[in-house]
Amino acid sequence: MSFNVSISVSRQFDSPSLPESVFGLLADVPRSASHFPDVEKLEDLGGNAFKWVMEKIGIGDYTLQQTIYACAYRSDREKMRVDWSPVDGVGNARVEGGWELTPSAAGTRVKLETKGKLEVDLPGFLQFLLSPLIEMAFAQKIDRYISNIAETLRKM
Repeated sequence: MSFNVSISVSRQFDSPSLPESVFGLLADVPRSASHFPDVEKLEDLGGNAFKWVMEKIGIGDYTLQQTIYACAYRSDREKMRVDWSPVDGVGNARVEGGWELTPSAAGTRVKLETKGKLEVDLPGFLQFLLSPLIEMAFAQKIDRYISNIAETLRKM
């Protein structure tokens, strides 16, 4: 019997890049996704929707979990926002969220809000032990993603 883990992450950082440059990177889903750790494959589903296949999580020869989900993306240059919502019926997770860009004296204030629900295909009695670890691992991936994005923006 499986169980669900809900995750919600909010992060922000300042970039010396102009909002237009930051938007250009974040609105280009494959380019932005290339900064996300542990992506095995990003599949273009058409209509600005993408299927994410993450690397398998395993111990030794045993695969514990592989996260798969799809999102539809909407970019609004006027509002300086990039938002995504889940595509139904794809994978074992649902992810939604968005980037919000605000001009600042130093360049751009970049804010990320995302939340997701992952179905973990392991016995329910493990939920108490595994949920905090899964939440922590996801937050660490988001932190690495933001660090990678910020580094790219510093070089632009």
